[in-house]
Amino acid sequence: MPGLIGKKIGMTSVFSAEGKNIPCTVIEVGPCVVTQIKTIENDGYNAVQLAFDDKKEKHSTKAEIGHFKKANTVPKRKVIELKGFVKDWKPGDIITVDYFQGDPWIDVIGISKGKGFQGVVKRHGFRGVGDATHGQHNRLRAPGSLGASSYPSRVFRGLRMAGRTGNDRVKILNLKVMKLIPENNLLVVKGSVPGPKGSYIIVEK
Repeated sequence: MPGLIGKKIGMTSVFSAEGKNIPCTVIEVGPCVVTQIKTIENDGYNAVQLAFDDKKEKHSTKAEIGHFKKANTVPKRKVIELKGFVKDWKPGDIITVDYFQGDPWIDVIGISKGKGFQGVVKRHGFRGVGDATHGQHNRLRAPGSLGASSYPSRVFRGLRMAGRTGNDRVKILNLKVMKLIPENNLLVVKGSVPGPKGSYIIVEK
């Protein structure tokens, strides 16, 4: 469960020992600064607050500047809270990508790319009519019948229809770590992770 904040850099590929070309995603993980420790006595729950990616003070509020000064660090762009850390961290501690040293598998949480308002073919994978004969000139990507008329005389909740697609919180489980580059805080994982380039993600053990 415990993890770090990262940023999706982009995609590349690496060759396996068998010579296969494997598509991979490069993630910049950390360094993350511990900015606050939440306790049951003070906050009602236990958690560690992490911050990542510097930003200028002129783009920060006075409250943010004061909060980060307590941890002896500069203002950050991304702040999250995580539960379940085994080690006792203190405000001001820095956690790097070495936190994942020796872990062959990770989980990644991110916000998927928004696709806007889409029809049922793109949103749910409907086939459509698939045939332009017999007068079906404008029904190729239509959803078809929505239900009976006299009963229930309404559309059931949850029916797969057109609507906003993407821009959802997505968690990808069990991504294989192909390479760890500590000098650049980079993690190379097999496959894709949600979100566009430059988006913030959470990398969990």
